Amino acid sequence: MLLRKYMSKIGIGSATVDLVLDKETYSPGEKVTGTLYIKGGTIPQKIKQLQCDLMKINNQADQQSIASITLFAPDIIDPADCAKIPFEFVLPNLPATTDSLTYRFKTTLVFEEGIDSLDHDTIQILKNKPSGGENDEKIMEKNSVHL
Repeated sequence: MLLRKYMSKIGIGSATVDLVLDKETYSPGEKVTGTLYIKGGTIPQKIKQLQCDLMKINNQADQQSIASITLFAPDIIDPADCAKIPFEFVLPNLPATTDSLTYRFKTTLVFEEGIDSLDHDTIQILKNKPSGGENDEKIMEKNSVHL
């Protein structure tokens, strides 16, 4: 048991997080939906935080967090557990994806002890359509309400 606890602290056999999106292509202002899965590792682990960042990547080198949301997660994940958490996020008005500009969700499962579990999900943003349009402040307000 002690060996499994130590291994889990260095990331071997620890709980994992996986964001599964309903689709990969979106328009600015569209709602992104999916499910977050937290799968238990070899020992029970205390979860400190579950966070998802929308990242903007320019030329594969420059990464910037556009928005960050904290999600509700169980306090402890046991070895046999698989928690399912609904995911919703309304995209702000963003430039379209290009060869040099991409977007992804970076999901981080932070433990009380041990190495964080990460998941990355790339999305494609289509060219902006004219709309009656909500501004980014209202969109971000919606994101905080839907958590």
